[in-house]
Amino acid sequence: MKTLLLVDGSSYLYRAFHAMPDLRNSANEPVGAIQGVLNMLRRLHKDYPSDYSACVFDAKGKTFRDDLYPEYKANRASMPDDLRVQIEPLYETIRAMGWPLIIEEGVEADDVIGALAKQAEKEGIRTIISTGDKDITQLVNENITVVNTMRDAFRKTDDVLDIAGVENKFGIPPSKIIDYLTLVGDSVDNVPGVEKVGPKTAVKWLTEYGSLDNIIANADNIKGVVGENLRKALPWLPTARELITIRCDIGIREHFDELIPKAPDKPALLALFDHFEFRGWKRDLDKLPDGATAPLIENSVLPTVEELSGQAGGDYSPDTRRLYQTILSDSELEPWLTKLEQAALLCFDTETTSLDPMQAKIVGVSFSVTPGEAAYIPLTHDYFDAPPQLALTATLAKLKPILENPDIKKVGQNLKYDMHVLANHGITLQGIAHDTLLQSYVFESHKGHGMDELSERHLGIAPISYESVAGKGAKQVSFSQVTVEVAAEYAAEDADITLQLHQALYPQVTVSDKLRFIYEQVEMPSMQVLQRMERNGVLIDSHMLNRQSNEIGLRLMEIEKQAYELAGQPFNLGSPKQLQEILFGKLGIKPLKKTPSGAPSTDEDVLHELALDYPLPKVILEHRSLAKLKSTYTDKLPKMINAQTGRVHTNYNQAVAITGRLASSDPNLQNIPVRTAEGRRIREAFIAPPGSQIISADYSQIELRIMAHLSQDAGMLTAFANNEDIHRATAAEIFGVDKAAVDNEQRRYAKVINFGLIYGMSAFGLAQNLNIERGAAANYIERYFARYPGVKAYMENTRALAKQQGYVETYFGRRLWVPEINSANVQRRNGAERAAINAPMQGTAADLIKLAMIAVDQWLTEQKLQTKLIMQVHDELVLEVPEHELALVKQTLPVLMQEVATLSVPLLAEVGVGNNWESAH
Repeated sequence: MKTLLLVDGSSYLYRAFHAMPDLRNSANEPVGAIQGVLNMLRRLHKDYPSDYSACVFDAKGKTFRDDLYPEYKANRASMPDDLRVQIEPLYETIRAMGWPLIIEEGVEADDVIGALAKQAEKEGIRTIISTGDKDITQLVNENITVVNTMRDAFRKTDDVLDIAGVENKFGIPPSKIIDYLTLVGDSVDNVPGVEKVGPKTAVKWLTEYGSLDNIIANADNIKGVVGENLRKALPWLPTARELITIRCDIGIREHFDELIPKAPDKPALLALFDHFEFRGWKRDLDKLPDGATAPLIENSVLPTVEELSGQAGGDYSPDTRRLYQTILSDSELEPWLTKLEQAALLCFDTETTSLDPMQAKIVGVSFSVTPGEAAYIPLTHDYFDAPPQLALTATLAKLKPILENPDIKKVGQNLKYDMHVLANHGITLQGIAHDTLLQSYVFESHKGHGMDELSERHLGIAPISYESVAGKGAKQVSFSQVTVEVAAEYAAEDADITLQLHQALYPQVTVSDKLRFIYEQVEMPSMQVLQRMERNGVLIDSHMLNRQSNEIGLRLMEIEKQAYELAGQPFNLGSPKQLQEILFGKLGIKPLKKTPSGAPSTDEDVLHELALDYPLPKVILEHRSLAKLKSTYTDKLPKMINAQTGRVHTNYNQAVAITGRLASSDPNLQNIPVRTAEGRRIREAFIAPPGSQIISADYSQIELRIMAHLSQDAGMLTAFANNEDIHRATAAEIFGVDKAAVDNEQRRYAKVINFGLIYGMSAFGLAQNLNIERGAAANYIERYFARYPGVKAYMENTRALAKQQGYVETYFGRRLWVPEINSANVQRRNGAERAAINAPMQGTAADLIKLAMIAVDQWLTEQKLQTKLIMQVHDELVLEVPEHELALVKQTLPVLMQEVATLSVPLLAEVGVGNNWESAH
């Protein structure tokens, strides 16, 4: 069976122009697009031998589609001059190489390709179409295959789309591609689809209804917003389908005997290659025997770096499949600035001097607007013999209008960090549309969310690691010391991979309205609020902390002396081995459990239990607690004050806990103990500046209120509706007394039970916590569930649901994964069951505080107040408030927090004011 090879020249022309460096000959004429397309053609005839071939380009002027829809391709920028001047020389070179070249007026290259492929099929000829345009996959059948040879840097083989390949890539067979594209639209050609309908929805509908016509016929049966959007689009869909459908019935003048490759015109090619200064190709052409029939020089090689020396265009990668560019000149930057300004979505990444977001400075910036294509702008690489780079200040000034334009949408991986880095250079990033870190966190919170891990998991690509570029451990160098050649490949890949990850992850997030809400209305806006909060920082009284540190140091010395007396000898209190010898050897205390190595354990749980009967473990626990406070806070916090701002700036890690709770680090402001006097004193060092006060606002008994809502238990709902003391009400139920008769000990028991059970506490755990017999604890639990049957039913149903689907949900729809819910290991399974019960409450509380944070931040911005959000600690917001705004903030803050959601029980936010955090709490 003979083969026809058809090349979509227009598709590759644009891709080559944007992918290649700005190569120029000595006359300063651009030749990069010519070089890229010719090399692709060389590969094609080598990898896909054929009997017939043709390179097809779009003609100038309008086509029938412009008459059908005047806005067709209206979003495309006019052809750059540097590309326009390369077209005719490219045509001339392609013809000189022996390639038949076809340009048909009034139709597009796609239509010509479709007509030739269908004609070939009738004549028993197999067709291979080389293109980067997904529209052409509608032609694929048993005799027509699509390949993409201008592949990206990661794939070792071409994209080959036969029938199975199309179905694997799109989730539907080629016969449904037209219907699929009609639904999702084609942003490249400015053909609208159905609003908010992406690939997942389109595939789902086509799988369910079979065709676009059947989807239209059942439009009234499709529910939700997408159904409404479909019905609104019904009048438009026939036009969209006609625009997307490739016309295969146009008249073609060529016959297949005219598409037999010709021998290259060697004299013409020598003159052209000489003019373009493709010296390597010219040498290879000289070796080609006269009269050879190969349509291109199969053993040709690309110009060497040495051959390109003296030409504009900076570094050159010898792998034309790598569509990455290193920008070293203004002439290279300008086309990218235009591309970024016109991008529907641009991905960017910063390479910096530090992981500390408040200290980091830019070394370079990378961008990508099309998968497989990216650019890196090195700015401050300062190693010996580093090439001349664009000026940092001037280049950032050119990028600033793009980065600060809210209408130019941006995507990145962990953009909160990049927002800080840009802010360090006076740039306020706007137009933030997506973050792949948060997309992964919302979609699969129980997995890792680093870019490298995401790339391997979702793209099957193992990216270049940072360690392979900068080294690791003591030998790791600053990114500014990494060579530009190596850094460019790494950085451009980061931007490219992130863009591809967005395309892979976002459809999975938006397939569920609940997940979409969590991503778009909770996590994305939270990220921007957190960045501002981190940047605000918190004022610390370092002198007070230094005094506390000295006092704790003296107290630790006293405790050590006391421990020595109890042990009968000096020993290292921080040594588990020495402590084992003292406790279980010298003092003869019976070990409660062992470490994995078989030694008696001295962990916190063991010491707490032993402390009930022995004085030394109690002293050891006090020493550990104070030593941790000293090393973590009183010693460390003063050293973490930013020299420029005079404040401490924590980092809120958004994508850590599966429940949605934030994790504070460097320093961790969420784990300062509040139950000890020393811990509370540390909070006294978090102060307001002169003329301001600290306001603390937190949700009261939020997880119990959420339990009442989720379980719909009548008793709990009534207690909260009547604004009763829930612990007193529970004590009255359990102990069978009037609420007025409940004493403090009974209320304490009830409080432990209330909070313990929502964390899945067993009778054994409750007995330990209350220091009572296990039977008594079991009796209390039995009475509790008898009085609150809705809670028991909720717990049982939640366990069953978790076992069935592997996750539970918050009130707002966040998925809380419990991977070990069906584990064969009893301990792990029981732990997963406890987590499944508590996660919806803890997760809903996390969602609520994030929504509250967003609402408060929005209000502060709209009212143009000077009040600042400075901390978020679990269910609490902490603000720094000028005294003239104090009354307004104190009045409005709890209202904003209470109105972010409507549950079956009222939300209650309590507010405190003081000149430091502790006094406001």
